[in-house]
Amino acid sequence: RPSPPLAVCRSGRRRGVAFGRTALASHREAGAGGVDRTMVSQSAQAFESGHADVVHDCQLDYYGKRLATCSSDRTVKIFQIDPNGAHTHLADLHGHEGPVWQVAWAHPKYGGVLASCSYDRRVIIWKESSDGSWQQAFVSPPGMHESSINSVAWAPYELGLALACASSDGTVTILTHRSDGGWDQEKIPNAHAIGVLAVSWAPAAAPGSITAAGPEAASAPVCRLATAGCDSTARLWSKDEASGQWRSDERFKAQHQDWVRDVAWAPNLGLPKNTVATASQDGTVYIWTEGLDGVWSGLLLKNFGCPVWRVSWAVGTGSVLAVSDASHSVTLWKEQLDGSWAQVSQVQ
Repeated sequence: RPSPPLAVCRSGRRRGVAFGRTALASHREAGAGGVDRTMVSQSAQAFESGHADVVHDCQLDYYGKRLATCSSDRTVKIFQIDPNGAHTHLADLHGHEGPVWQVAWAHPKYGGVLASCSYDRRVIIWKESSDGSWQQAFVSPPGMHESSINSVAWAPYELGLALACASSDGTVTILTHRSDGGWDQEKIPNAHAIGVLAVSWAPAAAPGSITAAGPEAASAPVCRLATAGCDSTARLWSKDEASGQWRSDERFKAQHQDWVRDVAWAPNLGLPKNTVATASQDGTVYIWTEGLDGVWSGLLLKNFGCPVWRVSWAVGTGSVLAVSDASHSVTLWKEQLDGSWAQVSQVQ
C-alpha cells in the first residue's frame, strides 16, 4: 500500500537549497520470513536560494507547494514549488537582527502563517495577506528569552494556534493565540540546564483512539511535547490541565553522549503506539517507543559516525524517518514488520 509522499528538505554550509519528494510503496513478500520489500522512487532538485550566507533550514508547507528558507543573512525567503520541481521566488521577509535558525509553517486551517526564530532572541510570526504580501503578526517582546531561540514548532491544529519556542537559556515558551488577536505566554522553566536545541509536539490523537469505542474515542486532544538539549538528554512534557503547569514525564529516559541536536515525535494516526526519534552530536539516532505501562524503551537506529543534525517523519505515517547528518546526506529509514528498521534510500 503506497505511503504518503515524504518531503525531504536539506540545507547546508552553502547558499543553495536541495529538496525532494520521495514516494515509498511496500509489500510483504510471500514465503518464509515474510520479508518487507520497499520500492522507492524519488526526485530531487537543487537551486540557488539567493541567500547571502549559510542556509540553516528549509521547510515545505502542509501541501508541499511552498518552501520557506532561512539563513545567517538574517532573512527568510519563500518560494513556490511547482509539481515538476520548478521554483518561483515569492517573498523576502526582513525583521530579524541575527542569523535565523529555523522556520515552521502553521496548519493551513489558520491561513498562511509562518514562524521564524533567531539568534537575536526573537520569534517572529508572519501572516500572509490577501494580496500575497507578508506582515509581522507577532514579534516576541524583549525578555521572553535571554538567549538564542533555536527551534520553533506549531502544535497540532486541534490544540489551537500554539507555538513552542526552545531557547539556549534553558527554557521553552508556548505562545497561544487568543480570539482578540493577542498571544498568551506559558513557560517551561529549566527544561534543559545548558540550553534547549529542539522541540516537537505529540500528535493530538491519543494512541489507540482509532480503535477505541465510547468515551475513549472522543477524548480531549493530547497536549504533550518533546524537547532536546545540550545536557545530552531529551525529555517529554505533559500539561496538567488542573494546575496549568507543564510536568516532565520521568518514565522517558533518553540519554546520549553529547548534545541532542533534534527530537521528532512521530504521527500515530490514532494507532496504539507512541514513537519519538532523537538525533545527537555523538552520531547516533535512537527510536523510542512507549509501552503499554507508559515506560519508554530505546532502539539504536544507527551510529552514523558523524554529528546528526535533523530527524523528520513522513507526514501522516510513523513508519518512515528521514535522517540528515554532517556527511551532507539524507537517509530514509522504514520500519519492518518485525519492528526493526532498514535503510531504504539515500538522497545525495
